[in-house]
Formats: sequence, structure tokens, C-alpha cells
Amino acid sequence: QVRLVESGGGLVQPGGSLRLSCAASSIIFSSNTMGWYRQAPGKQRELVARITLSGSTIYADSVKGRFTISRDNAKSTVYLQMNSLKPEDTAVYYCNKAPSVEAYWGQGTQVTVSS
Repeated sequence: QVRLVESGGGLVQPGGSLRLSCAASSIIFSSNTMGWYRQAPGKQRELVARITLSGSTIYADSVKGRFTISRDNAKSTVYLQMNSLKPEDTAVYYCNKAPSVEAYWGQGTQVTVSS
């Protein structure tokens, strides 16, 4: 079964941290660059970070220095460590291949940064 399951979201105060996880079917995960995306209310979905099979990473300017993407190839899981969170980070976070595949979008996990 082809699927991506995101978890780890929640409500956090500004300056706080969260760690998101994405469990992927091996058919999606193996040999592919994986990405974390987010969609805030009223905005288009955007790529936040991506990581190649070998571990090379790229980040959106808005999260550089605060977010870290990583992957565990043995577990077919990709992570997003988010530190120094800001209210503008509030969004539903998704994982997918990078570039994304429309059929692979999951439910996402809600991240809300608010005091």
C-alpha cells in the first residue's frame, strides 16, 4: 500500500520546538528525495525542506537555521525538527517526495504556534 503518515504536530508557544515524523511506504521512500511541505490558511502549499537519499539537505529561507530535516532509511521515516517556532510557522505540515506526487499527499499534521 502506498501511503505517507505524518505525526507530531500540536500547539506550541512561540520559541518552542516540535519534532514531526513521517512514516512512508518503502516504495515511496527508497531511492527518493523526500520533502516536508506546509500549507497555511489561505496560502499555497510550499516546500519547507528536502533531503536526498544520501542526506543532502535544502531549506526554505524562512526556516533556515531553525528547522532540521533528517531521515532513517532503515525505518522509511523522515523527520522535521522545528526549533524557535514562530506564529508564521502555523500550518498543516505534509511530507511527500520532492518533487511532490499528487497521489501521495496524506492528511498532514497541524502545527499551531500561539501564546
